[in-house]
Amino acid sequence: MSDVVLKVDRLNKSYGQQLVLKDLTFAVEEGQIVALLGRNGAGKTTTIRSLMGLIEPDSGEINLLGYSPQKDPIEIRKRIGYLAEDQQMYGWMTVIETIQFVSAFYDTWDHTLVQRLLQQFDLPIATKVKALSKGQNIRLGLLLALAHHPQMVIFDDPVLGLDPIMRKEFNRDMITHLQAENCTVLYSSHLLYEVEPIADIVMILHEGRILRQAPTEELKENVKRIIFSSGTAPLGNKKMRVIDAQQWEHQLALTVDNFQQIEPDLELRGIEHEVQDLSLDEIFEAYIIGRPELPFNHPEPVEA
Repeated sequence: MSDVVLKVDRLNKSYGQQLVLKDLTFAVEEGQIVALLGRNGAGKTTTIRSLMGLIEPDSGEINLLGYSPQKDPIEIRKRIGYLAEDQQMYGWMTVIETIQFVSAFYDTWDHTLVQRLLQQFDLPIATKVKALSKGQNIRLGLLLALAHHPQMVIFDDPVLGLDPIMRKEFNRDMITHLQAENCTVLYSSHLLYEVEPIADIVMILHEGRILRQAPTEELKENVKRIIFSSGTAPLGNKKMRVIDAQQWEHQLALTVDNFQQIEPDLELRGIEHEVQDLSLDEIFEAYIIGRPELPFNHPEPVEA
């Protein structure tokens, strides 16, 4: 088992009367690429800003690379690369002036790597930041996040607002570099189809709590839609964890999150059924907006 580089334990955060994070608990291991998925307002940005020491949680603990973001924010920022969709840079600086300015904050800044990334990202070094395109601005932000060889990189919806080609280019550039570095990544997004090809682990955040955390492939192997003919569905099977149920004229479609556990029993009992694989987007929808009350109860949120 790899070392745990991030541990969040019972984190709570409110804004006025609104409780945004509710006993949030999860862990990330070294070298993992973790997708933090959730709808707008689920608490993704609040979680990340807490990790970066930019806001103070009401209660709970964060251990990030052995440090507390609230007590040791400078030590955290030395070791973390951070990129957000709305990241601010000085518009009057040129690209190269911005790089020189940021480099002064890091003892581990790698000028050779900067030159390689400048070429790879095709960034115009003499152009002012305010004149960069949206895609160029994001690539500059990625360079600044990577140039000091961080132990962990945190992305907060960095490709929001980019067109599909630019988003694919960003993920390609990021993965190419980070795989060579064995760097841990926490990637917050609501663009599920973008993170599906790159994430080792998926965490689904809903109303301030982790609803499900699992390896991407394990999640796809276990969350399936099973279609039964009317009258053949094993409605009395209490082992079947249903997260969405749809009744059609002659069929019942049940989305379960423990398919590997129940499939042998279905085969043993000779129950006719059809199995449909689901995309990560469909899995996410089943957890967040599924209607399992026909005829089952929704599973309680589980801690990591």
